[in-house]
Amino acid sequence: MRSAGNPTARALLALDVLQGQPGITAEQLGARLGVTSRAARRYVATLREAGIPVSAVSGPAGGYRLGRGLRLPPLLFTPAEALGLVMAVLDGHHDAGDGSDEVGSAIGKLLRALPEAVAAQANAVRRSATPVPDHGAARPDPATTTVLVQACADHRRVNLLYRSEAGTELAVEVDPWAVVVRHSRWYLLCRAVSADAVRAYRVDRVQAVELLDQGFEPVPDLDPVSALEDHLAAGWRHPTAVVIAAPLATAGRWLPRTLGRLEAVDDDTTRLVGSTSNPHWYAEQLAGIPVDFRIEGDAAVRDAAHTLGRRMLAAATP
Repeated sequence: MRSAGNPTARALLALDVLQGQPGITAEQLGARLGVTSRAARRYVATLREAGIPVSAVSGPAGGYRLGRGLRLPPLLFTPAEALGLVMAVLDGHHDAGDGSDEVGSAIGKLLRALPEAVAAQANAVRRSATPVPDHGAARPDPATTTVLVQACADHRRVNLLYRSEAGTELAVEVDPWAVVVRHSRWYLLCRAVSADAVRAYRVDRVQAVELLDQGFEPVPDLDPVSALEDHLAAGWRHPTAVVIAAPLATAGRWLPRTLGRLEAVDDDTTRLVGSTSNPHWYAEQLAGIPVDFRIEGDAAVRDAAHTLGRRMLAAATP
């Protein structure tokens, strides 16, 4: 016989068994949980104290049964609500208390399906909790995201109507490889057909998606996260290289992959090769390196580092 372990965890296991096997006896429940029948009765008592209705019927056809209302009835989520729940788990910035939001609507359905005693605390948190706004987050349209995710799964080519950061609209035909979430932003990693080049488009900037009949062969052994980070670090206006006085493995712990590719110069030196459209931001990221380093390549990043250094020196001057 196994030890009783955490009583709360055992009570939850007992609840799971009761849901799947109505009419189970205390002896049978104990055998399923690896405890004595007396311990099984204690777990049933714990469930009742938590407001979960568990009835007991004596006799040959008796046993424990859950009361009405505990088992979830069929829930009819819209595609936007279903994906909205997944998106909320991934980015953590949706307002669960907003009934007009897909996530808030879906959570409301779940809570209404539970007994009042079970859902009361969750409802209280939902009403009182205030989400902290993330100004860097960019939430795409769930319907658009659904189409793109399905196109990736079906290996089906699509036409995108896309609005760039500058506000320019363009139509592009792509082979969608994967939808990747990175720092609360959703990207479509794909191959632009006309350019035959890897592209990463912000899903929140996709204005429309048209599914095409043509399919494509998926990229074998694709690592979408690594491919996205490599793409975001390359091809920008200002190429740069940074020589760092640290081994490759050590430097890799300090620098995000979006700054560029790391390569070993020797056992004690690493070179960062990357590019940026924002030299000042890039210089700020380099400022966190805790050892000596030297910036090579485009002068814009070096100039930005000089400006940042002067500001820091001025700030530290009495």
